[in-house]
Amino acid sequence: QVQLVESGGGLVQPGESLRLSCAASGTLFRLAPMAWYRQAPGKGRELVATASPAGSAAYADSVKGRFTISRDNAKNTVYLQMNSLEPEETAVYYCNYASPPFGPWGQGTQVTVSS
Repeated sequence: QVQLVESGGGLVQPGESLRLSCAASGTLFRLAPMAWYRQAPGKGRELVATASPAGSAAYADSVKGRFTISRDNAKNTVYLQMNSLEPEETAVYYCNYASPPFGPWGQGTQVTVSS
């Protein structure tokens, strides 16, 4: 069963950047479309970006032009570069498969955008 470990979150000011990483266990990673999700306080989990096994990307409208998803299949890792962060993007960020059935959710990584 896949294990997902997110890292790279932190406290940043509006307009700043962060790069998140997600390390995945298992040999099927390179065959699986992967995604980043986020869950803000009191809200449901939201799809942010997806990456196909070959690296083709898709984004939620709210992050287009500011976020970039990428993956390194040799390292079983998927990344999320986040630029021009906004306070309303404060959330716990998770990675997982891009569609059900999902793997077990990791602990996520907290991103706080505040001045």
